Amino acid sequence: MSHRIPLPLQNTSLNSGFGEFFRYHGWLAPGIRLFRSIGFRAKALWVACAFMAPLVVALYFLQTDESSQIDVGRAELRGIDYLRPAIDLMRAAQARRYALTAQLPDIAERQDKVREAFRALSAHHDALGKELDDAAAFAVLQKSHEALLSGPAPATPDEAFRSHSEYVAMVTALIGQVANGSQLALDPELDTYHLMNLAVLRLPLQAETTAQLRGIATLALRTKELSLPRRDRMTGDMAVLRYLDAEIRNSHREGVENIPENARLVDARDARAATQAFEAAIARILSDGSHDLTPAMLDNAGTAALDHQFALQKQALDRLEARLHTRITHLHAELYGQFGAALFFIALAGYLLLAFYKVMMGGLQEVSGHLKEITQGNLTTAPRPWGTDEAAQLMITLGEMQISLRRIVSVVIDSAENVQTASGEIASASMDLSQRTEQAAANLQQTSASMEQISSSVTQSAGTVAQASASVHDNAGAAERSGQAITEVIRTMDNIRASSGRIGEIIGVIDGIAFQTNILALNAAVEAARAGEHGRGFAVVASEVRALAGRSATAAREIKSLISASIEQVQGGSTVVGRAGEIMQAVVSNAGRIETLMREIADSTQHQHRGVGEVSGAVRELDQFTQQNAALVEQTAAASTALAEQSRRLSSEISFFKLA
Repeated sequence: MSHRIPLPLQNTSLNSGFGEFFRYHGWLAPGIRLFRSIGFRAKALWVACAFMAPLVVALYFLQTDESSQIDVGRAELRGIDYLRPAIDLMRAAQARRYALTAQLPDIAERQDKVREAFRALSAHHDALGKELDDAAAFAVLQKSHEALLSGPAPATPDEAFRSHSEYVAMVTALIGQVANGSQLALDPELDTYHLMNLAVLRLPLQAETTAQLRGIATLALRTKELSLPRRDRMTGDMAVLRYLDAEIRNSHREGVENIPENARLVDARDARAATQAFEAAIARILSDGSHDLTPAMLDNAGTAALDHQFALQKQALDRLEARLHTRITHLHAELYGQFGAALFFIALAGYLLLAFYKVMMGGLQEVSGHLKEITQGNLTTAPRPWGTDEAAQLMITLGEMQISLRRIVSVVIDSAENVQTASGEIASASMDLSQRTEQAAANLQQTSASMEQISSSVTQSAGTVAQASASVHDNAGAAERSGQAITEVIRTMDNIRASSGRIGEIIGVIDGIAFQTNILALNAAVEAARAGEHGRGFAVVASEVRALAGRSATAAREIKSLISASIEQVQGGSTVVGRAGEIMQAVVSNAGRIETLMREIADSTQHQHRGVGEVSGAVRELDQFTQQNAALVEQTAAASTALAEQSRRLSSEISFFKLA
């Protein structure tokens, strides 16, 4: 099987034992396991045996059934062969009985016929008695036969009739036993069964009943005495005879009249007419005594009836024998035909199986041969399929596989050469790369050392920048405080200038007062001069006041000039201080910006420090990666060399295949 799909496990018992055996193929597992362990020839033999076994069994049962039917037919033929002397013995005994009751002169002759018929029957008993199981019936008959022939003669006709009737009854019993022992009584076909019923069972009884009626009626006519026992016996026999007539008519209709060939060979009309004539004569005797009937007339009627009845019995027995021979011949022909047909189809099946085997083995051998050539590297062959069966399809598929395999091998050869070339180039490039990688690793180590130094320098710079930033911060604070002081100075200078202005105004007022005082002193002097002596003291005072006013005016003018100069100087100082304030403001502003820049520089330095650390770590990792890459490059170079070697080996191996 091409597909093996495991069934879902429902319990752990499927993992081993019985469940595991049937896990993949279910009920087909035994056959699949068997066929997987044997070759195709054994498989074909198993299949043939599997098909032959029921056919052989069927043929065996067919042969057994046909042989059984043939054996039954042969047994019936042997029964018929046995019955013929038994019927002859019955007829001879009936004739002797009639001779005794009718007191005919040929009793001794008829007794010899009885002995002769019994000897013939004894011979058949010796030959067929064991098979037909007639030992008991024949022993009783033999004993009665010996007693009847060797004993004293019967005293009266009635006693002779009774003893001989008992003897005939024993013959009839033997006939019944032979019919059963030979399976005549169980004949399986309709026409032969009714022929058997006529020839073996009903006609002998009819003949015996007719013979008994003939004997009693003849005795009654001869003695002219129809006693009550005789009447009763004749009445009973007439009833039996009518019953047998009905049975015979029924069997004749079913087994003879409905079959044209039997009707042509077994004609019952004469026997029926003779029997009816005899029955009419007996009926006349029973009804009125029929004194007009003579013993000779009744004898003729009875003898004619018996002759026709035995003639009909012989026709039926002969026809039964012929039909049994025909049946046996037909069974033989049917058996041979069935066996012939079976053997023909067996031979046909064997022929087809052999052809199938040859076709499959031929296809498998062809495929096997090409597969062996493929295993030896020969891809130049191509299978030659014939027909459209599975073996041909397999060869076509094999041819397509060879084409694909040739294409694949060709591609593999080209690819192997390309891989070999590429692997050489890769190995060379890998060696160069390895050297460059090693150089890069060395450079990275140097770079890593330099980055460590840079990191140390950046760390120191960061510290210095931090200190400078602190100093700048302090300077900025001092500059700011100086700016504030300058602002206060400017403010003070403005106050001084305002105060100086005010002082100037006051000095102006004083100068005005001094001028007015001088004028007043002058006026006072004029008045004092006018006053003369009286005004001399006032003149002195006025002179002193004038002098004081002059000095005050002079002092006021000097102070005013000083104040003016001071105001000018204060204004110049205020201007200078203003410029200095502006400069200090610029210094403070610049100091703030410098502080901001220093903080940014410090932050940048910190970032640079971290970045340099990260770069240093990255360089170290890059150095590790470079060293690992160098190792991998060396491995790649080794792998490329190995790949080149494997490519050469692959090229060597693939060159094993022959493409042309």
